[in-house]
Amino acid sequence: MALDDAGLDLLFRTARTPVAWNDRPVGQDTLRQLYDLVRLGPTSGNCCPGRFVFITTESCRERLRPALSAGNVQRVMTAPVTVIVAHDPLFFDRMDTLNSAPDVRQWFAADVGLAEETAFRNGTLQGAYLIMAARALGLSVLPLSGFDGAMVEDSFLAQKGWQANFLVCLGYTDGPPPTPRAPRPDFDDACVIV
Repeated sequence: MALDDAGLDLLFRTARTPVAWNDRPVGQDTLRQLYDLVRLGPTSGNCCPGRFVFITTESCRERLRPALSAGNVQRVMTAPVTVIVAHDPLFFDRMDTLNSAPDVRQWFAADVGLAEETAFRNGTLQGAYLIMAARALGLSVLPLSGFDGAMVEDSFLAQKGWQANFLVCLGYTDGPPPTPRAPRPDFDDACVIV
């Protein structure tokens, strides 16, 4: 069954990247519900390498501040939640419980290049699921790539050994931005049917 127009609007057609947040908080129950949706999205071999750090406190936002590019400081510091979308390079240590194929852990443990490529690709995919799931839950979403990954990893991910990919700010807004949507490539510019 396909989504109706209201669902397609919520996820794509009227969804916009916010320029400001309102004061409505994003609760931990919403963040748990969000991850419960994200984890159901498909990954290759059910590898599930995506990892997420939900920054919700002022002290943690301040820890993140030095890693942000100048243009992103205000956006992140005012967002109710900023998510560090990361991946676990050792995701394959859990593969025996995630995939019933024999010796699936060894496929990745024996090939560092394959493991790194799989972790990055599928962790990015799970970050995209996070964006869509957040929109489906009524949250506004601002993905960002302007930050120092090494600083973020040192400050937030080092104990886990995870690697940062991108940031996503989450919150609520009072309506779409006042400017029109930026153009997107047309089908003929971006697609080929063979």
